[in-house]
Amino acid sequence: MIEFRNVSKAYTSGLEAVHNANFTIEKGEFAFLVGSSGSGKSTIIKLILKEEEPTSGNIIINGKDTTFLKPSRIPYLRRSMGIVFQDFRLLPDKTVYENVAFAMHVVRATPKHIRRQVPMVLSQVGLKDKANVYPNELSGGEQQRVALARAIVNNPSMLIADEPTGNLDPNTAWGIMELLNDINLRGTTVVVATHAKDIVDKMNKRVIRIDQGNIIRDEKGGYDGEI
Repeated sequence: MIEFRNVSKAYTSGLEAVHNANFTIEKGEFAFLVGSSGSGKSTIIKLILKEEEPTSGNIIINGKDTTFLKPSRIPYLRRSMGIVFQDFRLLPDKTVYENVAFAMHVVRATPKHIRRQVPMVLSQVGLKDKANVYPNELSGGEQQRVALARAIVNNPSMLIADEPTGNLDPNTAWGIMELLNDINLRGTTVVVATHAKDIVDKMNKRVIRIDQGNIIRDEKGGYDGEI
């Protein structure tokens, strides 16, 4: 599903954000990328999304080497991914329904499919009664649920989340993680970059720890050390 083979990423400043990373995340897995700010976990997310290019090594997504992917093919690669960010990135002038439907318009889904799919996904994330509400009328947790609905509405094979609970209080954050777990149980591969140690410990999933660009631990069953 996602494979890094000897991947490094260095910037012109000389900083090496990722050094010789090797790991494989299998189909249907739930994996955390953990590390302090500046450790390299967000760079790994950007490499998966093709927002950054590796300096060396190869990245395999869904069995395809994306290292030398043409720019024109990147949007098609991203269609296999649902993406959730810390800052929600909702369209303020569109309702909850329209925000989620927008992701389907991008892939040219039929109006009939959109009318059927959007309410179903909003119900899945607990927002079926908020379809006609605008983002500024929602709490932070509700906005992140909209972002999740938008990320999964096209049934992606994987969901990539970069600090999805960073702006949320602990109780709300836990609700978002339970949603991510439910999405994973339905068969979607989930990768979450976070520094929320309490959540990582409770979830009891695979943990890939990064420190100064190096993968220093990769284990299943949570992580009882410092993040």
